Amino acid sequence: MGDRPVDPDAETIETLKAVRGFVEAQAEFGLTEFRCARADADARLADFHESIRDCRMCGLCESRRSVVFGSGNPDAGLMFVGEAPGAEEDRTGLPFVGAAGALLTRMIEAIGFKREDVYIANVIKCRPPGNRDPRPEEIETCKPFLERQIEHIQPVAICALGLFAAQTLLETDEPMGSLRGRIFSYRGIHLIPTYHPAALLRNRHWKRPAWEDLQLLRRVYDNTAG
Repeated sequence: MGDRPVDPDAETIETLKAVRGFVEAQAEFGLTEFRCARADADARLADFHESIRDCRMCGLCESRRSVVFGSGNPDAGLMFVGEAPGAEEDRTGLPFVGAAGALLTRMIEAIGFKREDVYIANVIKCRPPGNRDPRPEEIETCKPFLERQIEHIQPVAICALGLFAAQTLLETDEPMGSLRGRIFSYRGIHLIPTYHPAALLRNRHWKRPAWEDLQLLRRVYDNTAG
């Protein structure tokens, strides 16, 4: 004897009955509003991205091709923050592409994550001409954008990639040699500075301390998220 065919309408009715029972049970405790807070936060991040897609708040808009907002999982537990887009990032509109981006991907995978699991952004959203250092007024204009990204994503931990990102987020002038290997707090979020992937490509002797920083980042994540 074959299996009885499934009646999709009957299944739908049973599902609705179960949902109704759950809602009625919750109502007995005074819980009458049901919203997905995480979905709301993800939508707000997408709306925020759209709102600055054509930002013209500083002079960098005159030479840039793209506003490089960020990429990755908007519900990420780990967030990586760099300095500013380079030529390839400006061309593609994505952060950390090219050789430095490939190295960052390997760094992320080395601590047990995939690139799509984390969120990657920069302090500055538009490429400074000739990859020059960002100017103070550009930092003041762009930094609030990063702060809002962090607020929406609410990561467990942030990895500041390079001296500029670390000094900007921590509001310090300490050198990387003093900052790396330590755990800081950024608005209640654990922050671990390490060397920028582009710097690691130029200075191979920094790879071991960078690996130690990544291991520290993983431990902090596990201890906090777990």
